[in-house]
Amino acid sequence: MKILTENREARHNYFLEQAFEAGIVLVGSEVKSIRAGKANLKDSYVLIRNGEVFLLNCFISNFDKTGMFKPDERRTRKLLLNKAEIFKLERKTKEQGYTIVPTKMYFVGDKVKVEIALAKGKKLYNKKEDKMKADLKRYAERQIKVG
Repeated sequence: MKILTENREARHNYFLEQAFEAGIVLVGSEVKSIRAGKANLKDSYVLIRNGEVFLLNCFISNFDKTGMFKPDERRTRKLLLNKAEIFKLERKTKEQGYTIVPTKMYFVGDKVKVEIALAKGKKLYNKKEDKMKADLKRYAERQIKVG
């Protein structure tokens, strides 16, 4: 499994509770751009409409050698999940505070997959606490290496 892009901001802003692997509907030139590393999940989010799951605002750059057909770089893309997973996500997102965020994009064989996670928003004090714990961990690791 080769990770192509990762949404680190999602880990900072949300408590990620449960992850799902979803296929994504792409056109040929988009796959080539993703393979070249020209994709970004930073501001993207997932929405469920009429029993279908969509990835919105995901940036996939146009491939350099594409002919006349150049898809919109931030177009809405359909995600492929089974009905039980869609139902579970839809039920949870109707609860207060839950959302669905994409966390990773990677290849499994020759197929592009997106890992989406059921997430609950963090408060500011949670973010500060997480940063403090990470800083203490880095400091402790540095002390072990030196001492």
